[in-house]
Amino acid sequence: MSAPRHLKVFSGNSNRPLAEEICKAMGMPLGEATVTSFPDGESFVKINENVRGQDVYIVQSTCTPTNHHLMELLIMIDAAKRASAQRITAVMPFYGYARQDRKDQPRVPITAKLVANLLVAAGANRILTMDLHSQQIQGFFDIPVDHLFASPVFFKYLEKLNAGNLVVVSPDVGGMKMAAAYAGILGAQLGMVWKKRTSATTVESVNVVGDVAGKDVLLIDDITETAGTLVNAAKLMRDSGALSVRAAVSHALLNSMAYERLRVGHIDELITTDSIPVDTRGLPIKVLSVAGLLGEAIMRISNNESVTSLFKIKGF
Repeated sequence: MSAPRHLKVFSGNSNRPLAEEICKAMGMPLGEATVTSFPDGESFVKINENVRGQDVYIVQSTCTPTNHHLMELLIMIDAAKRASAQRITAVMPFYGYARQDRKDQPRVPITAKLVANLLVAAGANRILTMDLHSQQIQGFFDIPVDHLFASPVFFKYLEKLNAGNLVVVSPDVGGMKMAAAYAGILGAQLGMVWKKRTSATTVESVNVVGDVAGKDVLLIDDITETAGTLVNAAKLMRDSGALSVRAAVSHALLNSMAYERLRVGHIDELITTDSIPVDTRGLPIKVLSVAGLLGEAIMRISNNESVTSLFKIKGF
Protein backbone atom coordinates (compact mmCIF):
# COMPACT_ATOMS: atom_id res chain seq x y z
CA MET A 1 0.00 0.00 0.00
CA SER A 2 1.47 3.34 -1.07
CA ALA A 3 -0.15 6.60 0.01
CA PRO A 4 -0.70 9.43 -2.51
CA ARG A 5 1.61 12.41 -2.04
CA HIS A 6 -1.33 14.78 -1.57
CA LEU A 7 -2.68 12.80 1.43
CA LYS A 8 -1.91 13.70 5.04
CA VAL A 9 -3.20 12.14 8.26
CA PHE A 10 -3.27 13.91 11.62
CA SER A 11 -4.45 12.80 15.05
CA GLY A 12 -5.98 14.31 18.14
CA ASN A 13 -5.28 12.93 21.60
CA SER A 14 -8.20 10.50 21.91
CA ASN A 15 -6.55 7.54 20.17
CA ARG A 16 -3.13 8.42 18.82
CA PRO A 17 -1.90 4.78 18.86
CA LEU A 18 -4.66 3.85 16.39
CA ALA A 19 -3.74 6.80 14.14
CA GLU A 20 -0.10 5.67 14.18
CA GLU A 21 -1.14 2.12 13.26
CA ILE A 22 -3.34 3.44 10.42
CA CYS A 23 -0.38 5.39 9.01
CA LYS A 24 1.89 2.36 9.43
CA ALA A 25 -0.60 0.26 7.44
CA MET A 26 -0.62 2.96 4.75
CA GLY A 27 3.18 3.22 4.66
CA MET A 28 3.33 6.90 5.57
CA PRO A 29 4.23 9.00 8.62
CA LEU A 30 1.60 10.53 10.90
CA GLY A 31 1.34 14.27 10.35
CA GLU A 32 2.96 16.62 12.85
CA ALA A 33 0.50 18.65 14.90
CA THR A 34 0.51 20.21 18.34
CA VAL A 35 -2.69 19.36 20.22
CA THR A 36 -2.60 20.49 23.83
CA SER A 37 -4.53 22.46 26.45
CA PHE A 38 -4.05 25.81 28.17
CA PRO A 39 -4.04 25.82 32.00
CA ASP A 40 -7.72 26.83 32.00
CA GLY A 41 -8.66 23.74 29.95
CA GLU A 42 -9.07 25.41 26.56
CA SER A 43 -7.75 23.32 23.67
CA PHE A 44 -4.93 24.61 21.47
CA VAL A 45 -4.06 23.21 18.04
CA LYS A 46 -1.27 24.01 15.61
CA ILE A 47 -0.66 22.01 12.44
CA ASN A 48 3.10 21.92 11.99
CA GLU A 49 3.11 20.99 8.29
CA ASN A 50 2.01 22.66 5.09
CA VAL A 51 -1.47 21.35 4.18
CA ARG A 52 -2.37 23.86 1.45
CA GLY A 53 -4.21 21.99 -1.29
CA GLN A 54 -3.82 18.67 0.57
CA ASP A 55 -6.34 15.88 1.24
CA VAL A 56 -6.38 15.94 5.06
CA TYR A 57 -7.69 13.18 7.37
CA ILE A 58 -8.07 13.86 11.10
CA VAL A 59 -8.36 10.73 13.28
CA GLN A 60 -10.28 11.31 16.49
CA SER A 61 -12.74 9.13 18.42
CA THR A 62 -15.07 11.18 20.59
CA CYS A 63 -14.66 8.92 23.62
CA THR A 64 -14.07 9.83 27.27
CA PRO A 65 -13.64 12.72 27.98
CA THR A 66 -16.16 13.12 25.18
CA ASN A 67 -16.64 16.89 25.15
CA HIS A 68 -12.90 17.58 25.30
CA HIS A 69 -12.13 15.23 22.41
CA LEU A 70 -15.01 16.61 20.36
CA MET A 71 -13.67 20.16 20.81
CA GLU A 72 -10.19 18.99 19.81
CA LEU A 73 -11.62 17.54 16.61
CA LEU A 74 -13.61 20.69 15.77
CA ILE A 75 -10.59 22.92 16.38
CA MET A 76 -8.32 20.67 14.28
CA ILE A 77 -10.82 20.81 11.43
CA ASP A 78 -10.96 24.61 11.71
CA ALA A 79 -7.15 24.83 11.74
CA ALA A 80 -6.90 22.68 8.60
CA LYS A 81 -9.60 24.72 6.84
CA ARG A 82 -7.84 28.01 7.65
CA ALA A 83 -4.58 26.48 6.42
CA SER A 84 -6.26 26.00 2.99
CA ALA A 85 -6.56 22.21 2.98
CA GLN A 86 -8.36 21.12 -0.18
CA ARG A 87 -10.55 18.52 1.56
CA ILE A 88 -10.94 17.63 5.24
CA THR A 89 -12.24 14.24 6.34
CA ALA A 90 -13.07 13.62 9.98
CA VAL A 91 -12.12 10.00 10.71
CA MET A 92 -14.22 9.04 13.74
CA PRO A 93 -13.77 5.32 14.53
CA PHE A 94 -16.23 5.94 17.37
CA TYR A 95 -18.93 8.60 16.95
CA GLY A 96 -19.85 9.92 20.39
CA TYR A 97 -23.38 11.06 21.25
CA ALA A 98 -24.71 8.50 18.76
CA ARG A 99 -27.15 7.10 21.32
CA GLN A 100 -28.92 10.48 21.52
CA ASP A 101 -30.29 10.09 18.01
CA ARG A 102 -34.02 10.72 18.54
CA LYS A 103 -36.47 12.72 20.62
CA ASP A 104 -37.92 9.97 22.81
CA GLN A 105 -38.96 12.24 25.70
CA PRO A 106 -40.43 15.73 25.90
CA ARG A 107 -37.95 18.61 25.82
CA VAL A 108 -34.79 16.62 25.05
CA PRO A 109 -32.27 17.33 22.27
CA ILE A 110 -31.18 15.20 19.33
CA THR A 111 -27.51 15.55 20.17
CA ALA A 112 -26.24 13.24 17.43
CA LYS A 113 -27.67 15.72 14.92
CA LEU A 114 -26.16 18.66 16.81
CA VAL A 115 -22.70 17.03 16.61
CA ALA A 116 -23.21 16.52 12.86
CA ASN A 117 -24.03 20.21 12.48
CA LEU A 118 -20.94 21.19 14.47
CA LEU A 119 -18.64 19.04 12.33
CA VAL A 120 -19.97 20.56 9.12
CA ALA A 121 -19.86 24.10 10.53
CA ALA A 122 -16.23 23.58 11.57
CA GLY A 123 -15.35 22.75 7.97
CA ALA A 124 -15.45 18.96 7.55
CA ASN A 125 -16.07 17.94 3.93
CA ARG A 126 -16.50 14.23 4.64
CA ILE A 127 -16.98 11.80 7.52
CA LEU A 128 -15.43 8.34 7.87
CA THR A 129 -16.82 6.37 10.79
CA MET A 130 -17.48 2.79 11.91
CA ASP A 131 -20.43 0.92 13.38
CA LEU A 132 -22.73 3.81 14.19
CA HIS A 133 -25.22 3.11 16.95
CA SER A 134 -27.99 3.74 14.43
CA GLN A 135 -27.45 3.99 10.70
CA GLN A 136 -29.91 6.85 10.25
CA ILE A 137 -27.26 9.16 11.74
CA GLN A 138 -25.75 9.20 8.24
CA GLY A 139 -28.83 11.16 7.21
CA PHE A 140 -28.03 13.86 9.77
CA PHE A 141 -25.20 15.02 7.48
CA ASP A 142 -25.44 16.96 4.22
CA ILE A 143 -21.91 15.87 3.35
CA PRO A 144 -20.74 12.37 2.31
CA VAL A 145 -20.48 9.77 5.09
CA ASP A 146 -18.52 6.55 4.64
CA HIS A 147 -19.83 4.09 7.21
CA LEU A 148 -17.60 1.06 7.77
CA PHE A 149 -18.34 -2.12 9.74
CA ALA A 150 -15.98 -3.93 12.08
CA SER A 151 -17.51 -7.28 11.07
CA PRO A 152 -14.68 -8.25 8.62
CA VAL A 153 -12.15 -7.86 11.47
CA PHE A 154 -14.34 -9.82 13.89
CA PHE A 155 -14.98 -12.57 11.37
CA LYS A 156 -11.28 -13.25 10.79
CA TYR A 157 -10.93 -13.87 14.51
CA LEU A 158 -14.20 -15.73 15.04
CA GLU A 159 -13.72 -18.20 12.19
CA LYS A 160 -10.70 -19.60 14.04
CA LEU A 161 -12.93 -20.72 16.91
CA ASN A 162 -14.36 -23.60 14.85
CA ALA A 163 -17.48 -23.67 16.97
CA GLY A 164 -19.78 -26.11 15.21
CA ASN A 165 -22.68 -25.50 17.59
CA LEU A 166 -22.52 -21.70 17.63
CA VAL A 167 -25.58 -19.55 18.34
CA VAL A 168 -25.38 -15.81 17.65
CA VAL A 169 -27.56 -13.91 20.12
CA SER A 170 -28.64 -10.29 20.14
CA PRO A 171 -28.82 -8.95 23.73
CA ASP A 172 -31.78 -6.77 22.74
CA VAL A 173 -34.36 -6.33 19.99
CA GLY A 174 -32.50 -3.41 18.40
CA GLY A 175 -29.46 -5.52 17.59
CA MET A 176 -31.31 -8.28 15.74
CA LYS A 177 -30.30 -7.08 12.27
CA MET A 178 -26.61 -7.07 13.18
CA ALA A 179 -26.86 -10.45 14.92
CA ALA A 180 -28.65 -11.93 11.89
CA ALA A 181 -25.84 -10.73 9.62
CA TYR A 182 -23.21 -12.38 11.84
CA ALA A 183 -25.25 -15.59 12.03
CA GLY A 184 -25.47 -15.69 8.24
CA ILE A 185 -21.73 -15.14 7.79
CA LEU A 186 -20.74 -17.68 10.46
CA GLY A 187 -23.36 -20.24 9.46
CA ALA A 188 -24.76 -20.18 12.98
CA GLN A 189 -28.19 -20.27 14.58
CA LEU A 190 -29.82 -17.06 15.78
CA GLY A 191 -31.27 -16.07 19.14
CA MET A 192 -32.39 -12.98 21.04
CA VAL A 193 -32.76 -11.69 24.58
CA TRP A 194 -35.80 -9.67 25.55
CA LYS A 195 -34.69 -7.10 28.11
CA LYS A 196 -36.20 -4.37 30.24
CA ARG A 197 -34.09 -1.33 31.12
CA THR A 198 -34.74 -0.13 34.66
CA SER A 199 -32.31 2.85 34.55
CA ALA A 200 -29.46 4.30 32.51
CA THR A 201 -27.02 1.90 34.22
CA THR A 202 -29.24 -1.08 35.08
CA VAL A 203 -30.76 -3.65 32.74
CA GLU A 204 -32.90 -6.64 33.60
CA SER A 205 -32.66 -9.49 31.09
CA VAL A 206 -36.05 -11.15 31.06
CA ASN A 207 -36.18 -14.01 28.58
CA VAL A 208 -34.24 -15.75 25.82
CA VAL A 209 -35.71 -16.53 22.40
CA GLY A 210 -34.01 -19.53 20.81
CA ASP A 211 -32.29 -22.71 21.96
CA VAL A 212 -28.90 -22.16 23.61
CA ALA A 213 -28.71 -25.30 25.77
CA GLY A 214 -25.45 -27.14 25.04
CA LYS A 215 -24.39 -24.40 22.61
CA ASP A 216 -21.52 -21.93 22.33
CA VAL A 217 -23.09 -18.48 22.45
CA LEU A 218 -21.78 -15.32 20.75
CA LEU A 219 -23.42 -12.09 21.93
CA ILE A 220 -23.28 -9.28 19.35
CA ASP A 221 -23.58 -5.58 20.16
CA ASP A 222 -22.26 -2.28 18.81
CA ILE A 223 -21.38 -0.55 22.07
CA THR A 224 -21.10 -1.27 25.78
CA GLU A 225 -20.29 1.11 28.60
CA THR A 226 -21.47 -0.42 31.88
CA ALA A 227 -21.66 -3.99 30.45
CA GLY A 228 -25.04 -4.37 32.14
CA THR A 229 -26.83 -5.60 29.02
CA LEU A 230 -24.05 -8.05 28.11
CA VAL A 231 -23.47 -9.50 31.57
CA ASN A 232 -27.18 -9.96 32.27
CA ALA A 233 -27.63 -11.61 28.88
CA ALA A 234 -24.59 -13.83 29.52
CA LYS A 235 -25.98 -14.91 32.89
CA LEU A 236 -29.28 -15.77 31.21
CA MET A 237 -27.36 -17.84 28.63
CA ARG A 238 -25.56 -19.70 31.41
CA ASP A 239 -28.80 -20.35 33.27
CA SER A 240 -30.29 -21.65 30.01
CA GLY A 241 -27.52 -24.23 29.61
CA ALA A 242 -24.99 -22.53 27.30
CA LEU A 243 -21.56 -24.21 27.20
CA SER A 244 -19.66 -20.95 26.69
CA VAL A 245 -20.47 -17.27 26.22
CA ARG A 246 -18.43 -14.79 24.23
CA ALA A 247 -19.34 -11.22 23.33
CA ALA A 248 -18.25 -9.23 20.25
CA VAL A 249 -18.67 -5.49 20.72
CA SER A 250 -17.41 -2.86 18.29
CA HIS A 251 -16.88 -0.09 20.85
CA ALA A 252 -16.01 -0.96 24.46
CA LEU A 253 -16.31 2.25 26.49
CA LEU A 254 -15.71 0.35 29.70
CA ASN A 255 -16.09 2.21 33.00
CA SER A 256 -15.35 0.97 36.53
CA MET A 257 -18.82 -0.59 36.83
CA ALA A 258 -18.24 -2.55 33.61
CA TYR A 259 -14.93 -4.00 34.86
CA GLU A 260 -16.57 -5.12 38.11
CA ARG A 261 -19.36 -6.85 36.19
CA LEU A 262 -16.96 -8.53 33.75
CA ARG A 263 -14.89 -9.80 36.67
CA VAL A 264 -17.85 -11.93 37.80
CA GLY A 265 -17.03 -14.32 34.95
CA HIS A 266 -20.30 -14.87 33.09
CA ILE A 267 -18.53 -13.87 29.84
CA ASP A 268 -15.64 -16.13 28.80
CA GLU A 269 -14.20 -13.55 26.39
CA LEU A 270 -15.07 -10.01 25.38
CA ILE A 271 -13.90 -9.32 21.83
CA THR A 272 -13.69 -5.67 20.82
CA THR A 273 -11.74 -3.24 18.61
CA ASP A 274 -9.24 -0.44 19.17
CA SER A 275 -11.72 2.18 17.92
CA ILE A 276 -11.12 3.61 21.39
CA PRO A 277 -8.30 2.82 23.85
CA VAL A 278 -9.16 -0.28 25.90
CA ASP A 279 -7.55 -1.25 29.20
CA THR A 280 -7.93 -5.02 29.61
CA ARG A 281 -7.02 -4.95 33.35
CA GLY A 282 -6.11 -8.61 33.25
CA LEU A 283 -9.61 -9.64 32.16
CA PRO A 284 -10.32 -11.91 29.14
CA ILE A 285 -10.68 -8.97 26.73
CA LYS A 286 -9.37 -9.42 23.18
CA VAL A 287 -8.72 -6.16 21.32
CA LEU A 288 -8.64 -6.44 17.51
CA SER A 289 -7.15 -3.66 15.40
CA VAL A 290 -9.23 -1.82 12.78
CA ALA A 291 -6.18 0.16 11.60
CA GLY A 292 -5.86 -1.82 8.37
CA LEU A 293 -9.56 -1.44 7.60
CA LEU A 294 -9.52 2.32 8.20
CA GLY A 295 -6.22 2.75 6.35
CA GLU A 296 -7.58 0.96 3.29
CA ALA A 297 -10.73 3.10 3.41
CA ILE A 298 -8.69 6.32 3.61
CA MET A 299 -6.58 5.25 0.64
CA ARG A 300 -9.63 4.45 -1.46
CA ILE A 301 -11.41 7.68 -0.57
CA SER A 302 -8.29 9.70 -1.40
CA ASN A 303 -7.98 7.90 -4.75
CA ASN A 304 -11.71 8.31 -5.45
CA GLU A 305 -12.20 4.54 -5.42
CA SER A 306 -15.12 2.52 -4.12
CA VAL A 307 -15.11 1.32 -0.51
CA THR A 308 -17.99 -1.12 -1.07
CA SER A 309 -15.76 -4.19 -1.28
CA LEU A 310 -14.60 -3.51 2.31
CA PHE A 311 -18.09 -4.59 3.42
CA LYS A 312 -18.02 -7.94 1.64
CA ILE A 313 -17.26 -11.15 3.55
CA LYS A 314 -17.54 -14.55 1.86
CA GLY A 315 -19.85 -13.06 -0.76
CA PHE A 316 -22.19 -11.32 1.70
